[in-house]
Amino acid sequence: MNRVMLTGRLTRDPELRSLPSGKTVTNFSVATNEYRKGEVSAEFDAVVRWERLAGSCGRWLGRGRMVSREGGLG
Repeated sequence: MNRVMLTGRLTRDPELRSLPSGKTVTNFSVATNEYRKGEVSAEFDAVVRWERLAGSCGRWLGRGRMVSREGGLG
């Protein structure tokens, strides 16, 4: 399994919402820099968090905050 760790800044405030089923979900994106052959380019990754972690992200994170995310590719 391929694992990746991203560290970057939030591009906007997390969007926290509740689904009709009662579950909470938050969406936000993280901007990271990619370095290749002396060139720097920005990359934007969408992040979705559910339930308890969604509540924490919605409460404590904001635009411009530095975050780190670990997970699988795909």
